[in-house]
Amino acid sequence: MQSQSITRPRKLTRAAAADLYARLAEARPEPRTELDYVNPFTLVVAVALSAQATDKGVNRATGPLFQIVDTPEKMVALGEDGLAAHIKTIGLWRSKAKNVIALSQQLIDLHGGEVPHDRAALEALPGVGRKTANVVLAEAFGEATIAVDTHVFRVANRTGLAAGKTPEAVEQQLLRITPPEYMQGAHHWLILHGRYVCLARTPKCLVCPVNEICLYRHKTGAQVKVSARASAKKPAPSGAKAKKR
Repeated sequence: MQSQSITRPRKLTRAAAADLYARLAEARPEPRTELDYVNPFTLVVAVALSAQATDKGVNRATGPLFQIVDTPEKMVALGEDGLAAHIKTIGLWRSKAKNVIALSQQLIDLHGGEVPHDRAALEALPGVGRKTANVVLAEAFGEATIAVDTHVFRVANRTGLAAGKTPEAVEQQLLRITPPEYMQGAHHWLILHGRYVCLARTPKCLVCPVNEICLYRHKTGAQVKVSARASAKKPAPSGAKAKKR
């Protein structure tokens, strides 16, 4: 994960954290992963392929792939070269193709071709780390886990929901402060909020549903409002035309 310059805010109280989740839930009542998959195996593959790639890019590649390959046995039969031909538009496709074939073979050899409902077994698969394991445990098996990617890491630190220097540190704090009723959708709410509202360079604070709760010290909304007030005090130059917004 690339390091990000994040001002560490104070921590949110449990009540404020619950309010934050309530607002995110209201904005997105039915959060779900944006990765397309048809079963736990294809979910593992999709998440593994999504590292350093966009979900849309992965979906474009896996759409045709998952129509013909939806089991570890079929993936191994396709082979590394065959898989590579499907995923060449995805970053790091060579190493990902190698890992997907290897993890497919391991699922056959050690788990009867089934995706194991076990964190250690999932993390032992080639190309599968803690984040991927958390996504699979939550999405495929309904476990109360929170996968921390760059979006979740950024949102958690910025808002004061969970401040930490590593994804695992943020994950542990999120597990402690997230109310049980919001645990199942927490990962999706946070990642989608980071992807579409709390952007890395220019967060959309003016339209953010948790703006009033967030403890981020450099909100763009505050800057825009101050600028707008300053401009309002200045008389418009003679003959000036209004700018389109």
